[in-house]
Amino acid sequence: MSGRVRDEIKQRKPFRIPEEEAFVTLQRTADALMQGLTVVLKPAGLSPTQYNVLRILRGAGAEGLPCGEIASRMVTRDPDITRLLDRLENRGLVSRSREKRDRRVVTTRISQEGLGLLAELDDPVLDVHRRQLGHLGARKIASLGKLLDAAREPVT
Repeated sequence: MSGRVRDEIKQRKPFRIPEEEAFVTLQRTADALMQGLTVVLKPAGLSPTQYNVLRILRGAGAEGLPCGEIASRMVTRDPDITRLLDRLENRGLVSRSREKRDRRVVTTRISQEGLGLLAELDDPVLDVHRRQLGHLGARKIASLGKLLDAAREPVT
């Protein structure tokens, strides 16, 4: 590897193994990319995790999803999905209801306000992704995706 991440984090010693350097580089990259998304979402009062939940619910359609299913589809894990949904419900972005067939199941659905907020964010989010990764070009982005999928294989 290039050692660039060592310079960025001001680490004097070399990494013990290339896998460690790759891991730290991946973390630094993910954090830098997430900061760009955070800047776009902040004016809307959303965290990246809240945005992810709204996108999941938009994709689920009118049927909505139970809490556990939302959690399983999250890009990043959130140990307190219930509190996250509470905040979105308090803002009127989602609604929750108990199912008549099984009162133990609470289904969450995105509201019209939530759909509207996502519609406003769709283009700005795509723009930030283009600014962050567009310089790589389609071929490198496809290769990157394959490499990242392969990296997750043993842990999923």
